[in-house]
Amino acid sequence: MKIRFVFDDRSVTATLKDTPSTRDFLKQLPLTMELEDYARTEKIAYLPSKLTRQGAPAGTRSEPGDISYYAPWGNLVVFYKPFAFADGLINLGKLDGGLERFTSGGSLSVTIELAD
Repeated sequence: MKIRFVFDDRSVTATLKDTPSTRDFLKQLPLTMELEDYARTEKIAYLPSKLTRQGAPAGTRSEPGDISYYAPWGNLVVFYKPFAFADGLINLGKLDGGLERFTSGGSLSVTIELAD
């Protein structure tokens, strides 16, 4: 499953896993949102509705480029630095490239949509 992050200057694609949480996320697309920088490690944005945790592990660790869902807060996460194990963190997939687009300080306006 492929999605695209569409910025004003370029697009970045990602490949998602086929899980109940990911399918819930795809039902909310397309989404236009602000990705805010959090802890100089990740970009986050709150989703319109929470995703299911059905079949998801209790938590996971993350690597740069991982796209995850943090269930306790209900937010989408794109990691640009490694992150230790966190309870409630569900990996949805990974960027296909373009990580540098997410590493700038501050927030980013983006539309997330299904890719063809």
